[in-house]
Amino acid sequence: MLRYRADIKTLLFVATYFALVAVQWVYAPRALWLAIPLLAMTCVFSFLGAVATHNSVHCPVFRRRWMNRAFQVALTLTYGHPVSAYVPGHNLSHHKYTQSRRDVMRTTKVRYRWNLLNGLLFMSRVVRDILPADMRYFKAMYRRNPPWFRQMLLESAVFLGAMGALLALDWKKFLVYVLIPHQYAAWGIVTMNYLQHDGCDEDSEYDHSRNFVGRLVNWWTYNNGYHSIHHMEPGLHWSLLPAEHARRVAPFIHPNLDQPSLLAYLFRTFVWPGKRLRYDGAPVVLPQEEPDEEWIPGPKETPSDVSLGAIAPS
Repeated sequence: MLRYRADIKTLLFVATYFALVAVQWVYAPRALWLAIPLLAMTCVFSFLGAVATHNSVHCPVFRRRWMNRAFQVALTLTYGHPVSAYVPGHNLSHHKYTQSRRDVMRTTKVRYRWNLLNGLLFMSRVVRDILPADMRYFKAMYRRNPPWFRQMLLESAVFLGAMGALLALDWKKFLVYVLIPHQYAAWGIVTMNYLQHDGCDEDSEYDHSRNFVGRLVNWWTYNNGYHSIHHMEPGLHWSLLPAEHARRVAPFIHPNLDQPSLLAYLFRTFVWPGKRLRYDGAPVVLPQEEPDEEWIPGPKETPSDVSLGAIAPS
């Protein structure tokens, strides 16, 4: 059933998210010592749903295609966005044209002098370009790839229906237990792009991405910290990333791009000294701000199967 046994963890984490929402919805704990940790856990597992979405559009979880399509619907409910809509901006723009004008998520779009604002507001800056581009892509795929378009509509219909029902049942619970975690998840998965690419060398064979190689953060995030090897081979399953990083990346990458601690990096980058630096310690020099270049593939460039972001066994 599963293509990789390691995805038992993926299924357990997704189930944990739904269990957390259900428990809070039913019991609505009011004691802050319980309510706050439960809400924080829900935000974390909603974010992990976004990470699982990222993984699944590169490397499908199940052997059977219908199961992958059903799982995409479930993942849509974990982080609040149709999984199919993750494919255009991420797979077809960011991965193909990293940090160029055809990368709708390039980090040079944020230009605040206070670097903390760059990290906090990166999502709000890029989303205003992502959404219009996605709509153009959806319109193009309506004719070019009807199966993909139908899958996107299915995910959207289930999501909107479920959100509408929960909102009607209890708008306060919906706001706290569903909407807030979804917003955190979306912010978190987009902001990771800033952490993993800002100040890197997009033209380098190895120094194009920043890695966070701590064991704990990678256990929780399905090895999402190993970003260089992911860009080198996007379809590689997440469970294989550490070994391939050690073999194909670590001997060649600049040592500053293998960060041992995510928390320490966040403190240095956004608190003290809080400077926006390249991986080699030099200040980041921003290019002239220019509009996005068209990245949507033409009819002959459109992949034959992008409903999952990767070819899955039938």
